[in-house]
Amino acid sequence: MSVMPPEWAPQDRIWMAFPAPGYSLGETAEEADEARRTWAAVANACAGFEPVTVVVDPAEAAAARAVLAPEVEIVETPLNDAWMRDMGPTFVHLPSGELAGVDWVFNGWGQCDWAAWDKDEKIGSFVCAEAGVSRIGSAMVNEGGAIHVDGSGAVLVTETVQLGQGRNETWTKAEVEAELARTIGATEVVWLPRGLTRDYERYGTRGHVDIVATFTSPGRVLLHTQHSESHPDHEVSASLHSLLADRFDVVELPAPATLRDAEGWVDWSYVNHLVVNGGVIACSFDDPNDADAVAILRDAYPGREVVPVDARPLFDRGGGIHCITQQQPSARV
Repeated sequence: MSVMPPEWAPQDRIWMAFPAPGYSLGETAEEADEARRTWAAVANACAGFEPVTVVVDPAEAAAARAVLAPEVEIVETPLNDAWMRDMGPTFVHLPSGELAGVDWVFNGWGQCDWAAWDKDEKIGSFVCAEAGVSRIGSAMVNEGGAIHVDGSGAVLVTETVQLGQGRNETWTKAEVEAELARTIGATEVVWLPRGLTRDYERYGTRGHVDIVATFTSPGRVLLHTQHSESHPDHEVSASLHSLLADRFDVVELPAPATLRDAEGWVDWSYVNHLVVNGGVIACSFDDPNDADAVAILRDAYPGREVVPVDARPLFDRGGGIHCITQQQPSARV
């Protein structure tokens, strides 16, 4: 049985994808420049801690090289979009300790009418080949942003994702749990009823867990907590706290003070961070709560340097720092 290690386990590399022409780059030269520089800021921050490989559409190779740090490796292949967490493989340990990659079915977050995925659905297999690891195929529609593990068998999932429209509508919970046991070694599947409010709008994932809650150690969950009663996520986070507190030690990570942007209620979340060797790449929002979030993350991951990166351009496009990255853990010896 293969087992997914927790995100704080030693890593060999971070994988990312670079924005390709289309939705992520936007419609104007200014939007494209903003996207390129934001993705590059995350890659360059990661490169301060460990090797980084960025998958780049050939049309964007020159633009990528212009903004990525020299030490960041580029590999080229066609892309639709730039959310490596979701289209890329989920790395696991085989019983031998060697690394493998679970290649989920990726179908544009449940066949969203605005998404294209004819190229991105091949990225899981491509990254496995580039990483030199064996591929574990799966018939389940799933994305890396839809699971979080604690390294001791527990995994967080969301009913509106794994069992949601356009994904695995005909599957039962038992079938999903069996596939998670086979692929990532899950022995306890914790079903959250839903995700954050904005994630159910047109360009959302309909409930990804990685903007809601994450493990920071076995038995301890870091939970996005909206304290403002005027925000619809206040009720969401309160109900999730009640559910999770029955099983885990829950640490609240308060939401940014900003409640709305030009599109409506924000889903800005400090939970959507990336753990790297010796560090944490954290979302910042030029918000009064940024400093408090850094302090909580520093306490949650003792001994790691917390590096904030402005994530507003990412959330404008539907995700955050965790969503655009995928860690490749070290083989277990």
